Formats: sequence, C-alpha cells, structure tokens
Amino acid sequence: MMGMGTLIITAHPDTGSLTHQAAHRLQHLLGDATSTVAHLAQEGFDPRFTAQDRRDNLAREISDPVVAAEQERVDEATDVVLVFPVYWWSMPALLKGWIDRVFITGWAFGFDDTDRLVPSLGRLTMHLLPISGTAEESFARHGYAQSFTTQIQHGIIDYCGIQRGVTAFVYDSESGDDVTVARDLDVAAASIAAAITAGRGDAAGTDPEGALDSRGR
Repeated sequence: MMGMGTLIITAHPDTGSLTHQAAHRLQHLLGDATSTVAHLAQEGFDPRFTAQDRRDNLAREISDPVVAAEQERVDEATDVVLVFPVYWWSMPALLKGWIDRVFITGWAFGFDDTDRLVPSLGRLTMHLLPISGTAEESFARHGYAQSFTTQIQHGIIDYCGIQRGVTAFVYDSESGDDVTVARDLDVAAASIAAAITAGRGDAAGTDPEGALDSRGR
C-alpha cells in the first residue's frame, strides 16, 4: 500500500559519519512522524545479487523475505532520499547492491507484449544527497558530473519511471573546513526537505539553525 512518508536510505559503516548526520538532519527537518531513516550497513543488508536472486528475477517472483520487506518499505513512501558518500565517482557498493536486489523486474519495471520497457514506479519521487570529498570543479572538469547523471539519474531513476527530485551535493567534505561543510550540508538537507514538504502541501520542515558537527564524514 502506498504511504505518505519519506524513506531516507544511507549506506555508510560509520554511525558518526557525515552521511549519518545528514540523514538525521533531514529527518529532523521533515519530522519523525512523516519520515524514516534506514541505515543499510547497520541493518546488515546483504548487497550480493545471488543465483537465487537471478532465478527470482527471471521468474518474476521473490523468495527472500528481506527483499520483499525492502520493496514494502519503498511502497509505503512517496519520497525516497538516498544519502551516501561518493565512492569512485558513484554510490557505494552497498547501496548499488540494494538497488540491484530490490529494484527488479516485475516490481520496479516490466515489459509489454512487444518487449518494450514499462516503468512501474511513477508514483515515487527520488532525491539524492551525495557527499563528496572532491571539489565541484573536479566533477565538471573530468566529466564525472555527466557520468553521475547518466548512471544514477537516467540509468536508475528514469528507467524505473521514478520522478526526479532534488539532487543536492555536499562537496569538499574532507577540506577540514568544518564550518563550511556543516553549512553546505544544512543547505543540501534544507533544499530536499523543502521540495518534499512542498510536494505534500504542508509547511513543516525547514529549520535553518543547528548546523551539524561535520566530523566523521
């Protein structure tokens, strides 16, 4: 059943990381009553796409209750926010494995009688809050910004018919300038929170005060 809340997903092994702080900052802005944070690393989600996953995918069925539970968790949300550190110009393997195992044929997308793609998640909006140790200029100079857009926004979000929400990067997270990093994180979280609250038609959310300690990215 479709819900009315926001599901915030993280993929970071360190609970003191800036990634976790960003997720909880966003939840604070949205309110506990309408948002949930899921820390995949701490929950022990297994990102490996196994032979059984492949059989399930081909048969259009799900035998793993963990995968079924993840799909149900997404089904209960109107918005999903992925909060993650940028590893090798993309998302961590844990988060990619979550997408590999959960966003499968028969649920996230399908095919019609002519084998044309039929996206299935048009009711959902997905936002991205990537945290990068690299400067924004490096992304542009090396073509990583376009690569990121192609792989994640077009290759995953668009493919499943999901509505693109806000993508709010935090750059230079390892610069050592904790004040600037905390400010940038607040701006990123606030921009996503504003988009979500505007979409659900309420005024909850933005809290410009209380910048986060940026230690432990």
